Amino acid sequence: MSKPRDLSRRDFIRASATTTAAVAIPSGVFAFSSASIKVGLIGCGGRGTGAVIDAANASKDVEIWAMADVFSDHMQNSQNTLKDQLKERYKVTPDRTFLGFDAYKHLLASGVDVVILTTPPTFRPSHLKAAIEAGKHVFMEKPVAVDAPGVRSIFESSDLAKKKNLAIVAGTQRRHDVAYREAMKRIQDGEMGDVVACYAYWNQGGLWMHPRKPEWSDLEWQLRNWLYFTWISGDHIAEQHIHNMDVCNWAVGKHPVKAISLGGRQVRTNPAYGHIFDHFATEYEYDDGVKMISMCRQIDGTASRVEEKIVGTKGTSNANTWIKGDKTWRWDGDRPNPYMLEHKNLYESIAAGKPINEGRQVAESTLTAIMGRMAAYTGQEVTWLQALDSQESLMPERLEMGMTLAVAPVAVPGQTKLT
Repeated sequence: MSKPRDLSRRDFIRASATTTAAVAIPSGVFAFSSASIKVGLIGCGGRGTGAVIDAANASKDVEIWAMADVFSDHMQNSQNTLKDQLKERYKVTPDRTFLGFDAYKHLLASGVDVVILTTPPTFRPSHLKAAIEAGKHVFMEKPVAVDAPGVRSIFESSDLAKKKNLAIVAGTQRRHDVAYREAMKRIQDGEMGDVVACYAYWNQGGLWMHPRKPEWSDLEWQLRNWLYFTWISGDHIAEQHIHNMDVCNWAVGKHPVKAISLGGRQVRTNPAYGHIFDHFATEYEYDDGVKMISMCRQIDGTASRVEEKIVGTKGTSNANTWIKGDKTWRWDGDRPNPYMLEHKNLYESIAAGKPINEGRQVAESTLTAIMGRMAAYTGQEVTWLQALDSQESLMPERLEMGMTLAVAPVAVPGQTKLT
């Protein structure tokens, strides 16, 4: 992999000052209190810990300044790893270590410049809203919501970020992969003719599950196994398969307008796996009649397939390393780690005074997944407007760690109603 060019703090501050002079920015948006880019991590699991390391690899001036999580063991494990990996760039102190459901609020007030949002998806809308209102640049993992109210909130926060000239980069790393970007440029330039169909796949075996301990409350058990509860993860069609659908939306240049889907819970039926499905197959249709065929599965012992395929009138492509047809092309250059490039592009966009804002883009791909889930759960065709206008909020009205929280029943197509 090629070595990233370091973004200096001098570039960061100089560009920030220029941007501030050019537009009316609220006081403090581009203010930095030391000779480093102070990063705060909200959500200290494996993905969050990895994201901090990726951010540090993107710029030598990044320091991890503050951390927030609900669980103290997540915090400790993450801190141990980051101390070892980042050495002197690990700057977290006990008074900047925050625990609890309101920990993110304290982190945002701790002097950070950029925040990394890597909690389970259900918390993303409220965390992004608070971060943008506090004047922070943001890296946030996908998906960015689990229901339509959450998606609408992301739209609003993204629009506010644009007004404040704040950056939002999403964890759809294919958008930052140099091979994907080159292939997509060629596709959009018409080298394959008109796009007429897309295929999106994420078929694999099962993932981790933590057996319930006697001392765990309902809420703690669900949070520690967040993958398996729709109110926390959005189901795996949203939590994982969004990557592939996002590529198809990128290729077509818009979101689909309706979906019909099937899915179920055929193998992973033990209550330890919550109530989500273990497979989906969805036909999406765009407003010009282009179709996307989407498949995702998490079942042990089955064939794996994780890819995208774009079909045009003059060729086909896997959207990243090759195009076959009238104009044949194959990627043969260096391919830096896209997980690092996400952060590098974030910092460089700020330094250039042109902060990236991927909020609406990733929210549309999130709603694409939610629309497919709604169609599968109910057995009905679901339109984009039906999905977007849904008033169904999956988040419980209150969250207290010791609380009782019943598991929603497994959806039954034909019986589960479209809300």
